[in-house]
Amino acid sequence: MIYLDYSANTPADSRVLERFCEVERSCPGNANSRHQAGRDAKRVIDHATQSIAGLLSAQPAEVIYTSGASEANNFALKGLAKLSRHLGRHIISTPLEHSSVSGTLTALQEQGYEIDLVDIRRDGTIDLEHLKELLRPDTIAVAVTLVDSELGVVQPVKEISEILQAWPNCHLHVDATQAVGKIPVSFEGVDTMSLTAHKFYGLNGIGLLLKRRRLALEPLIHGGESTTIYRSGTPTVALAASLETALNSAVNELPERSARVKEANLYLRTALSKYPKVRINSPESAIPHILNLSVENVKGTVFQRELDAEGVCVSVKSACSSDGLPSRAVFAVSRDRKNALSSWRISLSHLTTQEELDGFLRAFDACCTRLTQL
Repeated sequence: MIYLDYSANTPADSRVLERFCEVERSCPGNANSRHQAGRDAKRVIDHATQSIAGLLSAQPAEVIYTSGASEANNFALKGLAKLSRHLGRHIISTPLEHSSVSGTLTALQEQGYEIDLVDIRRDGTIDLEHLKELLRPDTIAVAVTLVDSELGVVQPVKEISEILQAWPNCHLHVDATQAVGKIPVSFEGVDTMSLTAHKFYGLNGIGLLLKRRRLALEPLIHGGESTTIYRSGTPTVALAASLETALNSAVNELPERSARVKEANLYLRTALSKYPKVRINSPESAIPHILNLSVENVKGTVFQRELDAEGVCVSVKSACSSDGLPSRAVFAVSRDRKNALSSWRISLSHLTTQEELDGFLRAFDACCTRLTQL
């Protein structure tokens, strides 16, 4: 099997697994218990929280552990909407968002909130001038992904944050799920930010919502003690510690990991550019970890199935998206529905080997020859 779907899930780093098992065995207590075992558990989770906060330019009190980024996105957007409902019901987002953001916004729209989507430029970034036009006194939130999961485009979050300084009632939510471990990520200038460990070689089932201390969001879960009043439930000490290990490695090893991925991306781009019916949808400015392409007149779902039969794992849109519909992200940049229907995604890792790249290209050539001659 050749695995090229690292944006959907990554294998857990051995150091992460070791840390999880170590803490799970040595800390049997509940971190809220008033005895030695409880104090030991609390000490471990407090250390993890302080380290995580430092790595993301946040404060420990701003770290909320969640089950993953989908929960964190729901928590942030629903919480911000309810917090600011007396100020307005207008929210701005983009066509590039993960389904846990777009789905939450649809649910809020059914409750009477007004949702506007900002235009996307041909390079995949949002149109900042259009964002300025959309902003109004009753705008309570802007939700934007830091790195788009289908194209790999990096959005200008710093510039967006600066624009919103003139709108004190408007909060900025950033989905950093695809960014951590691929580009530097900071909580500066942002009100809420989501991420999840399984995208950067951590374990499934643990993520974060970073929330400014001044924001009193209503929790999704009520009752029971935890590390914070905003997310009830027995603190997951081993998972929190494992997330800290994964994040620490992702941040400190980012230059080396990214250099390897950049080489792999260039190798594939060069090889695929020789096929006249192939269209590379990810712009040159995208992160190298994601390479989105289309094969003319061949649906992405069809090409994915053919590659799967050859032992190659790739994605059509994100793993959490509905099947059979054109990619909203690819359509936004190409304005071509057929091209968006034909698009699919390769996602690379520093673990990807040269042998895997060559194996993929052999499988691609066989599929492309077969499918474009039908």
